[in-house]
Amino acid sequence: MNTIASRRIHRLLHESPSWLTSMVFHMILLLVLAMLTMPEIVESTGRTILMGPIDDLTTEDWGSAPPSRKIRLDPHIYVAAPAPPQWNADGFDEGAIFVHDDFPSNVRLDPIDGGLPRGDDPLDRVPGSNGTQRIQDRDKGFDDHRGTPEGRAVALALKWLAQHQMPDGGWSFHHAMHPECHGQCRNPGTLSEARSAATAMALLPFLGAGQTHGKGQYRQTVKRGLYFLVGRMKVDPHGGALNEPGGRMYSHGLASITLCEAYAMTHDRQLYLPSQQAVNFICYAQDPVGGGWRYEPRQRGDTSVVGWQIMALKSGYLGYLRVPTVTMQKAMRYLDTVQYESGARYGYTDTGRGSPATTAIGLLCRMYLGWKKDHPALERGVQWIDEQGPSANDMYYNYYATQVMHHWGGPLWRRWDSVLRPQLVGSQAQAGHETGSWSFKHHHAERGGRLFFTALAAMTLEIYYRQQPLYRNQSVEDDFLE
Repeated sequence: MNTIASRRIHRLLHESPSWLTSMVFHMILLLVLAMLTMPEIVESTGRTILMGPIDDLTTEDWGSAPPSRKIRLDPHIYVAAPAPPQWNADGFDEGAIFVHDDFPSNVRLDPIDGGLPRGDDPLDRVPGSNGTQRIQDRDKGFDDHRGTPEGRAVALALKWLAQHQMPDGGWSFHHAMHPECHGQCRNPGTLSEARSAATAMALLPFLGAGQTHGKGQYRQTVKRGLYFLVGRMKVDPHGGALNEPGGRMYSHGLASITLCEAYAMTHDRQLYLPSQQAVNFICYAQDPVGGGWRYEPRQRGDTSVVGWQIMALKSGYLGYLRVPTVTMQKAMRYLDTVQYESGARYGYTDTGRGSPATTAIGLLCRMYLGWKKDHPALERGVQWIDEQGPSANDMYYNYYATQVMHHWGGPLWRRWDSVLRPQLVGSQAQAGHETGSWSFKHHHAERGGRLFFTALAAMTLEIYYRQQPLYRNQSVEDDFLE
């Protein structure tokens, strides 16, 4: 049988054209060479995922990871294996990668298209070649206000917040748990489980004053706080989740704003992955039908939770993270379902339960999503806020409404400012351990407590400085729905 087969192969080769025989031979040779040169598969132990086309990444992008540890996962995802953070008395080492030891290295991120300004790629802005100058400019702006009543109020607020940072780097709405405070400050909140939300709210005033983890009087405070947030992130194929008991999606929205703002202010590449992962989770958690967000992922939305998520997405967009346009289009449709008075007012979950706060949130979201000053509904909404004026005790409303009025500008803003600014400065605590903090009689007082009000009041006063990307005119001028 073997002899017959050999004769048939010999006859086939003899009768075949020479070009065909040569092609078959060379194909077999190439296959053999490919098998001999195939590299050994190395299991990744990396902790950092860098997203972007391979041509955009340089050797500096990989940090200190040796070439043998750089493994290509797909056309958009690459993994490096830098050293874990090194702790010392003041926090983690300056040169350490800003990712928690337990941060997964093998999570697949599907590339998200859309949401980037035309002609821009996020990694082109990441290295931060002008990052130092940007921080210096922000510090100068805050220094110009240090001698003003609101500047002194913010400085006192930052001092109070720093004094109530927990030993683990985070904060708690139950601020009395701090070992040095130990109940000296009244009005603690009850949301002791919502650590990510409390930490995010405490960090935002520092960022608003130009204090980052790389520069400023409170850089170690900010650094430890950011590390605390990153360490609490739970990563899966949907993104990086920071929702938690008590705070739920409120916590994730607030923490996402903090990470995105810190990244946008510094372009620190070590914050790129956590920020993008947080944005990815917001996109996943959106109600696929109604377009909103609520307490749990993919739940039918409410305007209060929606406000924090849209602010986070806008912050990510301003920082050149990837934000899908379709997510914002769905959010716009959600706002359509809770608006009344033709878009000048907004309800909580429908058109029948409106409040000053939900109206201010809805209008600010409309500004972020592209409504301009010539939009009739926006003009009527701003007029309505002007008629209400600042609240004496609802800082949640004041915070959102102040941003709306500030972006609107003109005489209406000046009238709002002339009432709210002295009201906030005059109501700040000036005695004992409470010095620099705020507390108001409101239904938020029981849950968020003094930390909640102090953070909101400080952030409201910082709107004048335009330190954070979200407070600048660019935040409402850049339209990512076009």
